[in-house]
Amino acid sequence: MTLYDRRDLGLLLLRLGTGGVLAAHGAQKLFGWFGGHGIEGTGQFMESVGYRPGKVSAMAAGLAEAGGGTLLALGLATPAAGAAAAGAMAGAASVHAPNGFFNQEGGYEYAASLGLTAAGLAVTGPGRLSLDHALGHTVDRGWMVPFAFAATGLATAVAVGLRVQRVRRQKQGEQEALFEEDLAE
Repeated sequence: MTLYDRRDLGLLLLRLGTGGVLAAHGAQKLFGWFGGHGIEGTGQFMESVGYRPGKVSAMAAGLAEAGGGTLLALGLATPAAGAAAAGAMAGAASVHAPNGFFNQEGGYEYAASLGLTAAGLAVTGPGRLSLDHALGHTVDRGWMVPFAFAATGLATAVAVGLRVQRVRRQKQGEQEALFEEDLAE
């Protein structure tokens, strides 16, 4: 087996593994499969952590994960698929960041790993064992990589920025309520 063949096989394994995990997480959010809570339950969770409106946020995250993951696994539209999945994982990481890095403490380790792998695949490309290769890379051009990351980065920055503002306002309101309770005593 040549080095080039090993690279293609390695990229296929990375795409299948990462894409499959992302697609399963998206299916949990969208359809309630695999023990997930579907749009309703995920929407309620999204609201509770500052992503509003909750159902729209659940739909966006679910589509980015399920769609991006499926496309990554297939090796189709790899720049857009990887960027979308990386953006969804950046949003997830922002929720887990206050818990530190490690997953066992509820940290962002898992989301960061999935996001970085998806981003790496978007940049590297899918390899020859992919639909992109079979279709002559019509939806996997070099110029698409920076465009996909710019569009996803902008959307993610807006969504996460709005969430951070909401969480700060909520915490400030809670602190003011505690202060008023202390004054009343």
